[in-house]
Amino acid sequence: MKTLEACYEVNFSKVNFLERKTRIKDNYTLLIGPPKAGKSFLIYDYLSLEDEKSYLYIDFENFKNTQINVKDLNSFIEEKNITILVLENFTFDFELPTCKSIIITSSVRAQEKGFKTLILMPLDFEEYLLHEHKHQNTTGAFNQFLKFGNIPQLINIEEFSKEQSLQNILKLYAKNETEINILKLLFSNIDEKKSVYQLYLVMKKEYKISKDKFYEYCRKYENNLLIFFIEKYEQEKAVKKLYSYNHAFLPAISHNKKFKNEFSNMIFLELFTRYKNIYYLDNIDFYLPQNDTCILSIPFFNPFLIKNLQKKLSPLIKKYDLKEIFIISIGNTEYFTCESIDIQVLPFYEWAVL
Repeated sequence: MKTLEACYEVNFSKVNFLERKTRIKDNYTLLIGPPKAGKSFLIYDYLSLEDEKSYLYIDFENFKNTQINVKDLNSFIEEKNITILVLENFTFDFELPTCKSIIITSSVRAQEKGFKTLILMPLDFEEYLLHEHKHQNTTGAFNQFLKFGNIPQLINIEEFSKEQSLQNILKLYAKNETEINILKLLFSNIDEKKSVYQLYLVMKKEYKISKDKFYEYCRKYENNLLIFFIEKYEQEKAVKKLYSYNHAFLPAISHNKKFKNEFSNMIFLELFTRYKNIYYLDNIDFYLPQNDTCILSIPFFNPFLIKNLQKKLSPLIKKYDLKEIFIISIGNTEYFTCESIDIQVLPFYEWAVL
């Protein structure tokens, strides 16, 4: 009971919250997302609007909260007339008690009967602009976003500490050196067409690991929203493209520059928060069949590319009956047509807030 009493005394009324597009609205919510996406602060904001005596907040990553008795929990909820129970980093290792509202956070993409599943990713660019106050213009903020990524807690720390902070996030998540090396391999291959088997062969050359174990780790990371594999449209057996939940992990772990890959990953993350089905095609980075839209990542666009692009895009427009095509760049704006379709070239910082 002493542990529950301590948890009950936690007060969130004075938390300084950063506004997010995602909000908790359902009484029974399962909030999932990758590490440091902001799940806890979303809950703090939710609780800050409630009477501090109406909720019980338990974080199971806190060493002091690991020995909670289920019977005690039920009794405590009834005794204190608690209406909101929050279980942070819950591992589903005991039956949920009865409570008017239960909010659960987990890093695992799971489902719980009767619960609304809410996915929280790190900041998209529009959210980043709301929180980043150091730079007085959009392009300055964009440069920081591109360089250091979308993790909310990194916004207000000194620039010289940001790269080390990104590395520390990986160390916090990885349980051992094997996991660190696997994550480094995966993040160094973002925006590449690589099968898990091809990645395993690369890993096997330097580290001793079984194929089954490597596949198991990759499934876990995908389930935990650390990585994403997107398919080639209507070709399930084709090699998938790999993306990370933060494009800035690549430059944080490697001196090898892959600017196009980072930029494409950044575009993917903007799409992930908006669209359910994202694919790729030959010569097309992202295809959204529900919108008949294609998106190309060309960070350094110039007009000399137009004729070659028209040649590549023409058969795809006819085959997929495309209605919109966007080319996302660093700073270029351009318009041209192909098969009567207006093709817009837009800077990322304009496109992302459309």
